[in-house]
Parts: sequence; structure tokens; C-alpha cells
Amino acid sequence: MGHHLEMSNWPRRQTFDFFLDYDQPFFNICAGVDVRPTLEACRAQGRSFFLASWYACMKAVNSIEPFRYRLRDKQVWVHDKIHVGATVLTRDEVFRFCYFEWAETFAAFEADGIPALEKIKQTPAGGPLVSRDQRDDLVHGSVIPWLSFTSLAHAKRFDAGLSTPRIAFGKYTTQGEEVHMPVSVEVHHALMDAIHVARFFEAFQNELSTPTWLNP
Repeated sequence: MGHHLEMSNWPRRQTFDFFLDYDQPFFNICAGVDVRPTLEACRAQGRSFFLASWYACMKAVNSIEPFRYRLRDKQVWVHDKIHVGATVLTRDEVFRFCYFEWAETFAAFEADGIPALEKIKQTPAGGPLVSRDQRDDLVHGSVIPWLSFTSLAHAKRFDAGLSTPRIAFGKYTTQGEEVHMPVSVEVHHALMDAIHVARFFEAFQNELSTPTWLNP
């Protein structure tokens, strides 16, 4: 569900028009978040940090309206809720896409996410690479747990209608009293600016710092 954005009085209308027809309209920001409170809570409770970090990310994404914007026929559609499709490594060391629907509680998100993860991990060699490109109510997620990156560029099609954000998590490392995880956020400049990405990072950090949503 959702609705079209009323663009006639939208303060960013001129910025939207300016970037709409760029050959490469995406911009990328990489920054770090402190995952220590959520990581320690997951370890203490025997919970999946992978699922917890994506749930915290989805809470942040859904709280920042421009992250719910998508291009449709040169108009802006505003989704009510955004979900995530994330890469998961199989036992044969190839990645497949795993899709997680938004849930109002982490318990519900986890209950659906655990079997979805296990199913993908057991995908046999040569199994299908299922991509739900027809859906735009997602963010495209990646996890790169082997590298603590400082920049990232994604493969992409040069499709004028493509506007789905891409978010990637890197390897977390201990830095003083914090556990630092690099996060890459790539978004369409016609739909948002750096201030909106900064607000996402702030909201994401708030969720990670106070993971009360982990409690049953």
C-alpha cells in the first residue's frame, strides 16, 4: 500500500527534476555505526545478529520518509512499509537472495527470518538465483563480513526507472569501547539528499544503541 507524492508543493521538486535524467543518478555514503549493544544483547540471548541488524536497519529505513520513495513513471510513489532482500552465502560459497518482510516486532521478524535463512543456506549448487526485481518496496541489502570497507560501488543496470536503495554491511571490528561496523548506503539523488542519509544513520544508530525491541 501507499500513495503518490503530491509534487506541486514539494520543496525538492526542482532538485528532483534536476537529477531525474542523469545517466548515473545514485550517490553513495559510507559511514560506521557502533553495534556493540545489539551484538552483546544477541550473544547473551542467543539471537541472530544478522537478523537483528537488518531489523534495526528496517526500523530506521521506515522512519525516514524519503527511503520509502520510489520512481514510477517519473512520479514519486510513497510506500507505507519497506522490506529487505539481502544476500546470503550458501554452503557452496555462492550468494542467493533472501527476502524478509517487515514485522511490527522482532520476534515476528525472527520467526519468519530463521527458516528463510536456513532454506537459502541449503540451496544446492546450481540452484536458482531468484531476484524479485518487479518489487520496489524493498531495499537491496548486502553483507560483506570479510572486509571492513571504507567505500563501495555496486553493480547496477542503467535503468531510468531504477530507484531502490542499496545498503551494505561490512566486517565489524573492535575500536576502543565500540564495535564498529561499516555501512554503505546508495540512494537515488532525485529522491533524497545527504541530509536524509545522515538522518538514516542517526536513526539506525539509535536502534542499535538501545535494542529494547530484542526483548520478548
